[in-house]
Amino acid sequence: MARGETGSRRVVADGGTDPDPDSSPDAVRSAGEAAAELRERYDELSRLESRIADLGRDRVEAAADAYRRAHRVLDQYEEDAVGTGDFGSYVQFEGEFANAVDVDDDTPAADAFAAADEAVDKRRLSESDFAAAREALEPAGDYVELLSDRDDAVDEYRRARKVATDARRALADRLEELREIADMADADLDADVSRLREPIEGYNDAVREGFREFYSSESARDVLDFLERADATPFVDADLPPADLREYVDEHPAGEEPIPTLLEYADYSNSKLEHYVDDVGALRTAVAVHRTFLDRIDAEPLTLDWPPAPGDELAYEIDELIPLVSRIAADETVAELRSIRDLARSEEYERLRRAAVVRDALDDEGLALIASGEIDDRVAETERTLALVDDVLAETER
Repeated sequence: MARGETGSRRVVADGGTDPDPDSSPDAVRSAGEAAAELRERYDELSRLESRIADLGRDRVEAAADAYRRAHRVLDQYEEDAVGTGDFGSYVQFEGEFANAVDVDDDTPAADAFAAADEAVDKRRLSESDFAAAREALEPAGDYVELLSDRDDAVDEYRRARKVATDARRALADRLEELREIADMADADLDADVSRLREPIEGYNDAVREGFREFYSSESARDVLDFLERADATPFVDADLPPADLREYVDEHPAGEEPIPTLLEYADYSNSKLEHYVDDVGALRTAVAVHRTFLDRIDAEPLTLDWPPAPGDELAYEIDELIPLVSRIAADETVAELRSIRDLARSEEYERLRRAAVVRDALDDEGLALIASGEIDDRVAETERTLALVDDVLAETER
């Protein structure tokens, strides 16, 4: 019947809840660099698209398409159309190449296509003629390269935008963590939290020991009765026994035995077990089936959380615990519980508790940010960088 802990999220100065690689101390720098890279990639893409737009997208694509077609024809027919090769291939090459380089006069590098056509406009072709045609086409290749550069720039822009978006998300997380740290700056880090920790730890150790003795020596019936009584109190969250186990313990003599004895019985052979219990099958059905539940019964619902609850809440919790703890622990343990209640009602309790909460929530670097007074500057720097990244993301959206 383990009791849930407070579950406070530990905020660490190196970037988040334990541990988050996306929220490192470099989150500000990484986001700034990512925004700068995105801006560069956006500007480069814009420059290339502006150049293409100035030339005319359709005209540039027409030049690139003609360049590719011309090279495909050259590659396809060079071997068969040179020298005294296949005359049919020669004729077919001439027709297809003429069509490939037939572009409008206003097509960029139109002169290059005309020069390439002239280079192979002969009755007999040699390898040098094909080489001359390729050389003549080179100016048109610039437009193929321009479109390729544009495509690469699109890819680089998209990658840079994803990196910047991810960095922005990490930076926002980092800012949230820094703000959480800043919200804790009111804590008195010089407060002696051991004045709270030591009595609470001492009580928790003592009540665990007392419950172990109770669990081992008292009857299963009494232990299950205790669990039900504990669970009836608002601040104690005990796991209730399964109905069939409760029924067996109440109705069979074996229920007067301690739980460890019942668990030991469950390991006996049937012939041996007949000497100890009145109904072998009932014990196996009720005890063996619920071994996990019985093994997990412990004192955790009776322990106090760390960091502790606010003073009024803790005092009320202890008021509920005292009758239960008096049943299973020594008088000294109950006395220690009362002394903690007195401390919870004192004027200094909230100062000690606040320091305990902050020390538990932060690691050494987070505490250092508060102690040094740097936390507000760190928050402001992160806010500025986040605003910058947001501006870049907005200005470079496509």
